[in-house]
Amino acid sequence: MKKIREILANRWLRFAIAATIYTLWFVVWTGNPWMLLGLPIIYDFYISKLFKRYIGSRNEALCKRSKLYKTVYEWVNAIIFATVVASLVHIFIFQPYVIPTSSMEKSLLIGDYLYVSKVTYGPLMPQTPLAFPFVHHTMPGSGNRKSFSEAIHWDYHRLKGLRGIERNDVVVFTFPAGDSVLLENQSVTYYDVVRDYERIYGKEEGRRRLNADYTVITRPTDKRENYIKRCVAIPGDTIRIVDGDMFINGEPQEEIPGKQYTYIVETSTPITPYAIDRLGITEYGSNGGSIYFMTMTAETAARVSEMDNVTAIRRYIGSDDVFPHSDEYRWTQDNFGPLYVPRKGDKVELTADNLPLYERIITVYEGHRLSVGDDGIISIDSEPADSYTFGMDYYFMAGDNRHNSADSRFWGFVPEDHIVGKASFIWLSLDKSKKFPGNIRWDRIFRKVR
Repeated sequence: MKKIREILANRWLRFAIAATIYTLWFVVWTGNPWMLLGLPIIYDFYISKLFKRYIGSRNEALCKRSKLYKTVYEWVNAIIFATVVASLVHIFIFQPYVIPTSSMEKSLLIGDYLYVSKVTYGPLMPQTPLAFPFVHHTMPGSGNRKSFSEAIHWDYHRLKGLRGIERNDVVVFTFPAGDSVLLENQSVTYYDVVRDYERIYGKEEGRRRLNADYTVITRPTDKRENYIKRCVAIPGDTIRIVDGDMFINGEPQEEIPGKQYTYIVETSTPITPYAIDRLGITEYGSNGGSIYFMTMTAETAARVSEMDNVTAIRRYIGSDDVFPHSDEYRWTQDNFGPLYVPRKGDKVELTADNLPLYERIITVYEGHRLSVGDDGIISIDSEPADSYTFGMDYYFMAGDNRHNSADSRFWGFVPEDHIVGKASFIWLSLDKSKKFPGNIRWDRIFRKVR
């Protein structure tokens, strides 16, 4: 044992171990040769000790001379260490996420706290590295002041993960339509408001009035709001929705146990709140009489239909204000597609008919200039183009609460550079309608996300 301790105490061995771990993690895994500049620091820490000799010794002397200096130094040192470690964990390993809305019920509930794995799909390297730690896009208590600087912007780069995204994975990603934000009303989607203004006032006047009414700001990809949905179609798939039922490549989607729809329930007498609560229905409303709108699973709907005072039940028909928001496509929330989900390297023929489907990919996500001449000729980067080859993989995301979810049916594809990580398990679940300790959903803690 003594011999082993002597071997492990050898400074050259310790340097070799630290340098190897650092090189594999920060140079090989990240693919960034500039990180090799960190090796001299590791060498000095274990071998030459120049920093300790000329600076560290002075710091030790100051600590002995002044108790105040020692206290401040120890606190600063501890804060910096904790910040660095927590930041590395946040970037490379996992991040927490809390479910804010009911778009994934009954699979995930409001108040579920999730462990989101960065390792599964590969960590996404920061694109705006100059940012205040542990803050997403706005400084707390500052109103609307940004918590980041765009002075430095890195291109999209994802490290190698354990596997790719699979169908029916529950995925956290940054909101694709969140590149532009109305500063005074951030709860709405900018493009929805733009379409409303253009519908009322016309295209040019609508844009002018919108810019007069609101302050429009932009956000980089990694500083947009985080969303969580289920990946229902992966690159290369063709998705179609018929009467609310999804088909992937012509086959019915694998059944999701917690999937919900909104149903219209007609009754002869009112249903009591107690009965609704016993059924586990958390979202419902009525016209004040005998018609109810209830969000529930197919199993719950079957139980409701068997109630004596229920005279009729039918599934609600969803909105028709859906992607690609073009008069050429009369799709709805429940009857959608067929739509091809682009795969990196695939080529698609470009026509006036399918251009609305892929226009945002070409211009916003992949940064090309797109124009259509009076003669109908499509040009990309000032060159005539009758086809387009996709530069990234794309995904189609949908909420399990199918009639109460803003997802790809409304704003289109999710690019690969927006993917944050995989929702792995619930580490805490709190019911905000109850008081502690009754608000803790013990049966959901450490439950795997399926």
